[in-house]
Amino acid sequence: MYIKKITKAVIVLCTVGMCWSGVCARDSGTPCQEKEISELEKILDQLNRRTTELKSYEAQVEYRFIQPLLESETLRKGVLYYAKYGKRSKLRINFVSLKHDDEKERKYAEQFIFDGIWLTHINYQIKSVKRYQMAELNKPVEALALASRNLPIVGFTKIENLKKQFEIKLVEQQESDAEEFVQLHLKVKPDSVYKDNYTSIDFWIDKKLHLPAKIAAVSTQEDIYQIKLLKPKINKKINEKLFEFEIPKGFDVEIIPLKKSKVKNQKAN
Repeated sequence: MYIKKITKAVIVLCTVGMCWSGVCARDSGTPCQEKEISELEKILDQLNRRTTELKSYEAQVEYRFIQPLLESETLRKGVLYYAKYGKRSKLRINFVSLKHDDEKERKYAEQFIFDGIWLTHINYQIKSVKRYQMAELNKPVEALALASRNLPIVGFTKIENLKKQFEIKLVEQQESDAEEFVQLHLKVKPDSVYKDNYTSIDFWIDKKLHLPAKIAAVSTQEDIYQIKLLKPKINKKINEKLFEFEIPKGFDVEIIPLKKSKVKNQKAN
């Protein structure tokens, strides 16, 4: 299923047996381990404060899907929008171009809209709309939390939830990235809601913004998903109408209710 294909994540990277900030004694890993845990908690606390303050977010997005076994790679580019309105939050991703392997980049229209209850996927190439009910009608969930289950976008939600789903470790950075980013490696726990999609997820936190800037994921099928968030605009006003959409005439519509196997098919008038 396409929605599962466009959702999995993580490049598996090895964590290094050194402290985040310096070299530890080799005959005893305890001081180093304590230093790393302390630094990790500091980073997570800072990230949690920043995401709690987040009211809106807009960024250019580059989404790369790599299939090593098939030696195939596709790159989608677009824009991501997120905003809170009262107790509700909404997320929208508009892809506008596609590049496959060595082919030229071409125009490409595809949209994902999350409103806390429904995930709507509009594919203009095949004139198809799929609407997935992700929560009870009277119990909306946080849009970014909802999105992270279908796209490898993590690090924007409550840290306590992140800890429940993953084992989190710091990764020592290369010199070229050390000044700009902090990298965290997330290993999926056996009982995690992500266990069927991912094996692990890495994400890089921008040291100036204290928000994720890059995400890399490896799926359970060993496919690789990479996301870059470029030129972010934080807590700028976003008109709520931007999250509205109309189903084009003639598009096939498939509705998948929550926890129900029955699928309703219909045709847009």
